[in-house]
Amino acid sequence: MTPDLSSLLIDGQVHPVLRATSRKQVLCELGTRLAEAVGLDGRLVIEAVMERERLGSTGVGSGVAIPHARVEGLKRTAGAFARIEPAVDFDAVDERPCDLVFMLLAPDGEGADHLRALAKVSRAMRQAGFREALRKAVDQSELEALLSGEWSGKQSAPTAA
Repeated sequence: MTPDLSSLLIDGQVHPVLRATSRKQVLCELGTRLAEAVGLDGRLVIEAVMERERLGSTGVGSGVAIPHARVEGLKRTAGAFARIEPAVDFDAVDERPCDLVFMLLAPDGEGADHLRALAKVSRAMRQAGFREALRKAVDQSELEALLSGEWSGKQSAPTAA
């Protein structure tokens, strides 16, 4: 079973299509949306995420990027997911462009919880079948179901009951 990532996602922050032409554009667009959803200044979030990205790419391979940062003023860990069209270069370890992006923000003083959240997202995204299901999901509700742990690893996407 896939870990339930819904506790990390902020309501409304699952984006079936985010059009971008560069890593910076993805980070700015998703960072702005997530900042607005949690009531923070978008510039603060974008600066934190860009600073972390300068330390090393968050493109983890297989078309996945997990940009993350600690942000002052944030009350709890907050995440957003987007499918990027077209896939963009994130300087990933396998040099593959990224089309699945899970942005994760953590409160500035948070240590171990931030690392646990990153590990949880990373474990989920390492599953080839899960990535494929995310790519094949037809709409936001299917993506939300997948990210909420409603994926057994056997089907390509959740089926309607």
